[in-house]
Amino acid sequence: MVRAVIFDIDGTLIDSVDLHAGSWQEALRHFGHDLPYDRVRAQIGKGGDLLMPALLPEDEVRRRGKEIEAFRKDLFKREYLPRVRPFPMVRALFERIEADGLPIALASSAKADELQKYKEIAGIADLLDAETSWDDAERSKPHPDIFEAALGRLGGMDPSEVVAIGDTPYDAESAGKAGLRTIGVLCGGWPEAELRAAGCIAIYRDPADLLRHYDESPMADKLVR
Repeated sequence: MVRAVIFDIDGTLIDSVDLHAGSWQEALRHFGHDLPYDRVRAQIGKGGDLLMPALLPEDEVRRRGKEIEAFRKDLFKREYLPRVRPFPMVRALFERIEADGLPIALASSAKADELQKYKEIAGIADLLDAETSWDDAERSKPHPDIFEAALGRLGGMDPSEVVAIGDTPYDAESAGKAGLRTIGVLCGGWPEAELRAAGCIAIYRDPADLLRHYDESPMADKLVR
């Protein structure tokens, strides 16, 4: 039985992945690291604790990592956040899930203050039962910490009875390590083949597509296959 749903938010509910990639690329360039956009974008979905080590030398992360991340956060908030928009039908999907009596949680690698703004942009703040962010986990995705924290805030449900919904392989890997199955969405830009390889049990184009096919989805069947 599916008794609850845990959503990622960046690239899943809001159109922010390219903006995060752009802000990271600009921030890294400011500190002397001119990296290709595609290489940076491929790391979006991880927290900064894992993103920077994948892109920079270890000594640079150790020496300037906190400074780089603080600069990037301020840059994103100032220049990129005003351009973030929700994907279509996000609130309608949440209302359908709520009508089925399923609690909804967020599990994001974003910082807590960013997450509050994202909830406003997506128009879902009043439809949530729980949330966790980077601040609630020792390690970010693809480690399971954030999803495990979300499960705890849902009352410690059996992971086999909870479905995760995300847009990256990091979501699926993180959820899988926490014992969850993942429904993938393509709106974050990851290829379907990579989402399936990471463990997604079903793939939809975006939240609106999942809503249109809700009656045939694992959600409506109340079975995670």
